[in-house]
Amino acid sequence: MRIGELAALVGVSPRTVRHYHHQGLLPEPPRRANGYREYRLADAVRLARVRRLTALGLGLDEVRDVLADDTGTELREVLTELDAELRHQEEEIRDRRARLAQLLRQAEEGTLPPNAPLSPELTELLGRAAAPAPGPAPGGVSAKDGEVLALLETSAPPEAHREVVALAETLTADAASAKRTREAYALLDGLADAAPDDPRVARAARAVVDCVPRAALRHMPLGASMRDPSLPAVFAQALYDDLSPAQAEAVRQAVTLLTERARAAREER
Repeated sequence: MRIGELAALVGVSPRTVRHYHHQGLLPEPPRRANGYREYRLADAVRLARVRRLTALGLGLDEVRDVLADDTGTELREVLTELDAELRHQEEEIRDRRARLAQLLRQAEEGTLPPNAPLSPELTELLGRAAAPAPGPAPGGVSAKDGEVLALLETSAPPEAHREVVALAETLTADAASAKRTREAYALLDGLADAAPDDPRVARAARAVVDCVPRAALRHMPLGASMRDPSLPAVFAQALYDDLSPAQAEAVRQAVTLLTERARAAREER
């Protein structure tokens, strides 16, 4: 058989056959006097097996190892690994489809978060924070906090993000907590045009600190300060630059107070 005939018989292209020669998957056959390759039945059988193996999802390196093993051990191991990988992919696809279904429901109901897609946990948290409730309505700083949480969900390590979300959940855990949180946000929003030395800055900082329950302080990372070198300086600077000078100062003071209280709470254990 000529290369075109072999390729047509197995259902591949002549270019694929040449590539398999180059990769060492198909041995070079003898050539006729005119230089054309002369393929035999054994070549077609081997090429057909290569095609079946690649159709299963094996890479060419894996196919090469399988072809070199006469005992079948290599094939069994490769197929076991492939089956485990496909099972993992199926689980990921199921999870993704469930998440997509939830997002589609939210889109139909008009409740899709502005920063979607977010994790179900963060979506629920932000939805609770935005729900109408007695007291001052959340303002600009509240929206910025939601944006920061969305950013952390993507960029922070999973454990660090879970800690931040768990801490944020305490701010709306019940009606009283939600009221304190909304009042603190209102105080921060009121500093939009204030000077950093405005007396209201300290009041706003204390209000933010009072939103965090004492029990939650024991689980608060002590490196939470934006001045901590373990946190990216660029992120910290961008966060403060996005606030007014007085708001930034209030947040700095609040973080310092929270860190001190968290350290004291841990020492009481």
